[in-house]
Amino acid sequence: MSGAFREREPEGVVSPAERAAAELAATWSVGPDGVWAAPGRVNLIGEHVDYNGGRCLPMALTRVTAAAVRRRNDDRVRLSSDAPEAAPFEGRLTELGPGAVDGWAAYVAGTLWALREAGVDVPGMDVAVASDVPVGAGLSSSAALECAVALAAAGLAGRTDDPQLRHQVVQAAIRAENEVVGAGTGGMDQTVAMLAEEGAALLIDTRDFSTAPVRLRLADAGLVLVVIDTRVTHTLADGQYAQRRRDCEQAARELGLAQLGEATADDLERLTDPRLRARARHVVGEIGRVDRVVELVAAGRMAEIGPLLDASHASLRDDYEVSAVELDTVVAAATGAGALGARMTGGGFGGSAIALVPEAVVADVERAVVDACARRGLTTPATLVVTSGGAARRLS
Repeated sequence: MSGAFREREPEGVVSPAERAAAELAATWSVGPDGVWAAPGRVNLIGEHVDYNGGRCLPMALTRVTAAAVRRRNDDRVRLSSDAPEAAPFEGRLTELGPGAVDGWAAYVAGTLWALREAGVDVPGMDVAVASDVPVGAGLSSSAALECAVALAAAGLAGRTDDPQLRHQVVQAAIRAENEVVGAGTGGMDQTVAMLAEEGAALLIDTRDFSTAPVRLRLADAGLVLVVIDTRVTHTLADGQYAQRRRDCEQAARELGLAQLGEATADDLERLTDPRLRARARHVVGEIGRVDRVVELVAAGRMAEIGPLLDASHASLRDDYEVSAVELDTVVAAATGAGALGARMTGGGFGGSAIALVPEAVVADVERAVVDACARRGLTTPATLVVTSGGAARRLS
C-alpha cells in the first residue's frame, strides 16, 4: 500500500499462545499445565468516564496476551515474558502486594495478590507471557496481561470458569492496577476483557458495572474500524491521568455528588473554576454521546455515529486536555481523507486514534495519516483494521 505502514500479521507468525509456551520452556524448563489468553480492547466511545460512574462502549480485539502456566509445589512465583525489555521475576506468594514489585511484573504479581485477598487459593506457579497487543498504544495491553494471568491462576486453583469468577477476576485486576501498579483505572478495560462477546461492543455502566452487548454489524454497513497507532507516548503525561481523576473528584464534591457521572448540563454552571467546569463538561457530554451512539447502532444507523466520534475528540482535546499533536494530526487527516469520524482512544497524550471508515477508502485514509505525520516531522504511525473479538478464555 503506497505510502502507508499497515501493521499486519505476517504469514506463518507463531501465535502468542505458542510463544508463551516456548518462553516457559526456555526460561523455567517446564511445560505448561495450560495456556489462557485475554484480549486487548479499543474503546469506541466513552473516554475518561469509567472512573466517574459513566457509560462507555469498548470492544475486545482479536489480539491477545497469552499466559502459559505451570503449578508449583511450593509458594514461589516465577514470571517471564518474551518481550526483550521484560526481566524475569521471582518471589513468594506472600511478597506480591503493594510496594513489593515494580515494572511489568507488578501487573502479574498484583493480580495474584488481589486474587488471594479475594479468597482464591492461588498456588505457587511458573508463568510465561507473550502478546500481540501493541504496548503503549492505548489498546489496554495491561488489562489483557492481568486478566490472562488471573484466569490462569484461578484455573490452577481449581475454580470453575463461570460468571461469578469472571466478575471476581475483574475486581482483582482493578485492585492490582490501582493498589500495586499505582495506575488509577476505572475498570472498563478489565470488564471488557472478561465479558466481551465476539461481533459486539460492550456497553458498560460503571455505576454498577452492568453490561449489555451492542451488535455493531460494521460489514453490513460497508464500514471498518481503523486503529491508528501514533507509536508515541509523551513523558509529560506522567501524573496527568491521576490529575484528571482528582479534578473530577473535586468537581463532584463541589456539586455534592457521589460521582461526576451523576451531573447534568445544568450542574455545570455551578462550577466556578474554569478547569473543573471543562472537565465536567467533557464527562457529561461524553456520557450523552455514548447513549446516542448506542441508539444509532441499535437502529442500524452505524454510519451516522461519525460526528459523535468527532465531537468526542474535540472534547478530549479542548475540555479534558489529554490529546497530543500526533493524535490531532491523524484524526484530522483521517476525516479529511474520507473517514466518517475519528477520535483519540485510550488515556491520551499519545497512543492511538480510531476512525470509522467506508471500506472503499481505507487505503486513502491510511495513506493520508502517514503523509500528514511525515509533513509535520512526526513518527510514522501504524494502522490496523480491527474486528470485535471474544473474552478471555482457556486455549489449551
